[in-house]
Amino acid sequence: MNLLCGFIAITHIIDGRYMSACWLIMLAGFFDVIDGFMARLTNGNSQFGVELDSLSDIVSFGVAPGLLIYQMALEPWGMLGLIVGSMPAICGAVRLARYNTEFTGDKSPYFFGLPVPAQAGGLVVMVMNQSVVTTIDTWLPGRIPVLLPWVLLLSFLMVSRIRFHGVPPLTPRAFRTQPLRPSLFLLSLLLILTLQEVGLFVSFVGYLAMELGEALLRFIQAVRNPEQDLQTL
Repeated sequence: MNLLCGFIAITHIIDGRYMSACWLIMLAGFFDVIDGFMARLTNGNSQFGVELDSLSDIVSFGVAPGLLIYQMALEPWGMLGLIVGSMPAICGAVRLARYNTEFTGDKSPYFFGLPVPAQAGGLVVMVMNQSVVTTIDTWLPGRIPVLLPWVLLLSFLMVSRIRFHGVPPLTPRAFRTQPLRPSLFLLSLLLILTLQEVGLFVSFVGYLAMELGEALLRFIQAVRNPEQDLQTL
């Protein structure tokens, strides 16, 4: 279902139906989350599942959002727009290949590098909130569209070694021991249900700011303590 949604999203992008393509990419993300949840619930992790999940992800969260951004906003920039538009697919493939080779089957609360579905979500929310993007564009010198640095930033974060947390467990124990992340996740769902596109934008920007803020704090601590490993910030 993830891969099917990604394929249909590409056909909608070619037809110029950008908003429906955005929702299809988000729907692919929903199926991706359900897939991981079911694998953990049934203890059904396997190398086959990892590879199939990655092949689906590169279409739905690499090719589809990259093509969406390119066709919608970056095509007038010629070769520069083409190169930047290809970054989600290229960096996403590198990110997934690295994850697959390092995957041991052990459950971890975080990933090294921005997950590919999250990166796709970051591109989709910008397309959905075109009025916000247009406003930011007027502030930038040289009429450089905000989507150019935004795509490059998210692509870089995918191949970085910065730690990003995944979907937190929504269990009574999780709320007792570490209530912040499950509570923020539920708040994000509430924002998305009530504000839709704006809620998605606020939730993603908040998630990114929180993760990068924690990475910055770890970096400062590592600078003050040289014995700490700088490779896993």
